[in-house]
Amino acid sequence: MHPEFDVDLLRTFVAVVETGSFTKASTTVHRSQAAVSMQIKRLETMLGTTLFARNTRNLSLTRPGNTLLEYARRVLALHEEAWSAIVRPEVTGRVVLGAPDDYVSSLLSPVLRRFSNLYPHVEIEIVCAQSTSLAPMLADNKIDLAFVTRDRKLRGEFVRSEPMVWVGASVDTPVLAASPLPVGLYEPGCVARQHTLAALDGARIRYRAAFSSASLMGLVATVDAGLSVIALTRCSVPARLAILGEAQGLPKIAPLEIVVARSAKSDRPTCDYLAAQMVQDLSLRAQARGA
Repeated sequence: MHPEFDVDLLRTFVAVVETGSFTKASTTVHRSQAAVSMQIKRLETMLGTTLFARNTRNLSLTRPGNTLLEYARRVLALHEEAWSAIVRPEVTGRVVLGAPDDYVSSLLSPVLRRFSNLYPHVEIEIVCAQSTSLAPMLADNKIDLAFVTRDRKLRGEFVRSEPMVWVGASVDTPVLAASPLPVGLYEPGCVARQHTLAALDGARIRYRAAFSSASLMGLVATVDAGLSVIALTRCSVPARLAILGEAQGLPKIAPLEIVVARSAKSDRPTCDYLAAQMVQDLSLRAQARGA
C-alpha cells in the first residue's frame, strides 16, 4: 500500500517551485525556512527520489520533480475547488481591483489563481494604473480594492514592506561613471520617486532626472538602452537587468509599504474574500516587525 500524499507537503513543494527559493516559499506557506526544507525532505523520502537539483545557483527541478509538479497543482486545485463548492457555494459577483502593473505581474498572479480556484463564479476586473492614479478612483468608487503603495491618500491594511533597489543594464554599466548621474524616475508625486530622490540627496550624489514615466516598461526601456539607472521594488526587477548597490556607489533606498485599500462601497463578501486572500498570501508582517 502506497503512503498518502499530504496536501501540506504538496502545497510547500509548489510554493518552492513558484517562488524559486526555500526562503521565499516560507513566507507563502507561513512557515520557517527550516520547516520548508524539512517538508521537502519528507516528500523526497516518501517518494524515494530527489525533486530538486541543488548543485546549481538556482533551484531547478529534476525529472521526477517536473512530473510531480503537474500532479501537485492538479491535486491542490481540486482540493481548493472542493472546499469552495461546499463551504462557499453561493459566492458570486464582481470585484474591480486596481494595482500598478509591476505589482500585478510580480505579486498578484498566484493570489488571483488561488482566489479563482476558490471562487470560480466571481468576476474580477483588473485596472492597471499607478498608485497616484488609483487613489482618486478609489475615492470615487470606480474601483473596489486597490493593491497599492501606502501614502497620505492611500492608507489601507498593511500587507508587506517591499525593498527598493537600484537597477542598471549591468553591474558596470557606463552610465555609472557619468556626472551628474542620469536617473529614470516614476511620475511626480509617487512615493517611489520621493524615496529615490531622498536617497540621492541624502548621499549628496549629483544626478539629473533624465527620464520620467508612470510606466514600469517605460523606465526599463531607458535601462535596456543604457541611458539611465532606475530604482524599482525588488519584486519588479526583470531578470535580465542587474541589481546595483553600495558597491557601485549608490545609496540605500527606503522600502515601500504595500497596502490593500478599499472604497466606501466595497463592503460585500466578494471584496472581503479577495482582500483577505491578498493579505494572507502576501503578508510579510513578521519580517517587517523584525526589520
